[in-house]
Amino acid sequence: MQIKFLKPKLSNIEEMQEIIYPEVESGVILERNSDEVATNIRSYILVYIGSELVGFTALHIHTIKLGEIRSLIIKDGFRGKKIGEKLVNYALQEAEELGLKRVLSLTYKQSFFERLGFIEIPKESIPEHKIWADCIKCKHFPICNEISLIKEL
Repeated sequence: MQIKFLKPKLSNIEEMQEIIYPEVESGVILERNSDEVATNIRSYILVYIGSELVGFTALHIHTIKLGEIRSLIIKDGFRGKKIGEKLVNYALQEAEELGLKRVLSLTYKQSFFERLGFIEIPKESIPEHKIWADCIKCKHFPICNEISLIKEL
């Protein structure tokens, strides 16, 4: 199984939206329209097995010290094979290279992130601009049961 990590092109957006659609519909992942993905295209990392796009994530930068792993998705049929862990570790390596000190995640998959060294933090400690830029668009807002986690780099 040959795994490749690549930066996306704008032409990848439609396929990215197709992969993430079921999780957006179920409310697990926040919807981001094509224009929003395009605006943030440089923050995404795609994961391929052979020539097939099997998932992606984004390393979003909030401040000069804080980033966030978001929109993490692995296609059904490829889950449980450690691809998500490899993808997050790749993003964490990128975060270190950029000079970030901490990486945040808001997730329903707490144990997944804890295996990667993230620790739970109170939601009140995440940046306010995160809440007003992203969380307010969520269908679960303001009653959210996502877990806030952070990893020190």
